[in-house]
Amino acid sequence: MNNLPVKRNWFLAALAFFLSLAVVLLLNSTPLASAPGAVASSPSLRSLIGNRPFYLAAAVKEQPLLSDPMYGQVLAREFNTIMPENDFKFENLHPDRDKYDFSTTDRLVTFARTNGMHVRGHTLVWFHALPRWLLEGNFSREELMAILEDHVKTVVRHYRGQVYAWDVVNEPLNADGSYRDTLWLRSIGPEYIDLAFRWAHEADPEALLFLNDYGEGMSAKSDNLYSLLQDLVSRKVPIDGIGFQMHVGFLSSDNPPEVAENMKRIGELGLEVAFTETDIPIAKLPGKTEAEKLAQQARLYGEFLQICLDAPNCHTFGMWGFTDRYSWIKNFKGTPDAPLIFDVDYRPKPAHQAMVEVLQKWR
Repeated sequence: MNNLPVKRNWFLAALAFFLSLAVVLLLNSTPLASAPGAVASSPSLRSLIGNRPFYLAAAVKEQPLLSDPMYGQVLAREFNTIMPENDFKFENLHPDRDKYDFSTTDRLVTFARTNGMHVRGHTLVWFHALPRWLLEGNFSREELMAILEDHVKTVVRHYRGQVYAWDVVNEPLNADGSYRDTLWLRSIGPEYIDLAFRWAHEADPEALLFLNDYGEGMSAKSDNLYSLLQDLVSRKVPIDGIGFQMHVGFLSSDNPPEVAENMKRIGELGLEVAFTETDIPIAKLPGKTEAEKLAQQARLYGEFLQICLDAPNCHTFGMWGFTDRYSWIKNFKGTPDAPLIFDVDYRPKPAHQAMVEVLQKWR
């Protein structure tokens, strides 16, 4: 189950898909002249990936796609994969026990298909973003298992063949590596993790299935995550890999060599590592001036992309957005912190150029 080249027809299908995008990629290889301050000589990240089976992903929101034309233009030009930031979460897709609402996610999937992009699904099972009817329902263990099974299978089946990978379980562990106290853990027990993966696999045997969490360097938490992965693999739970969130400086590692070391031992289990939510706020980075901090940010983006490209078990580099204009950090922390690779006016930052340079050397 965990030997990716043998496991499924996914790799060949993905390769064929990427080859079919040649015309789209040629169209996307020209500079984005309409972006204020765009560097005319800088190629797009997507054009540098070309038809190779590597997923460069950005978390997306529907609202700016509807209201801000530049958002969709830059997104489709620079990335070959989208991850709906919030719209796949339980409370948005499953607002009532007997009601599902796929209207928003269907539109996002259509946007991806129209622009020759892949879709990564985030997330099926999480302790947060749960609807009130579920939290206040006073359901028995058997009822909650039935609700969760129905949710996982209904969502995955709806997008069978359209979503290439799912973050099945998100953040099951605390910062210290213990199991997080959640509705699912309290009511079902730790086996909710196994069940979610098995149900997702039943619903779409071709989709790649990931556990997603922070704690990417070498630490007590990463040791416990590794032990959890070992256990899942040993019991033949259908898991394909782990997503490293990579909110650098906010519960995530800022040490690329440590992350690479952790990736190596996970690869020895036969599992993929995907960078899923990368962003790098500048507030706590070394430097006295904004320019110095942006240079440090660029260095880290380049180094993390490089270790993914160098690892045989890493084929996804995802960011939690792409423009500082719509970063979640501004709402979450109250300060912008400029964490992404385009500024609020869609001008490419030094981090974008660092990624360009890494991809230009990629062989």
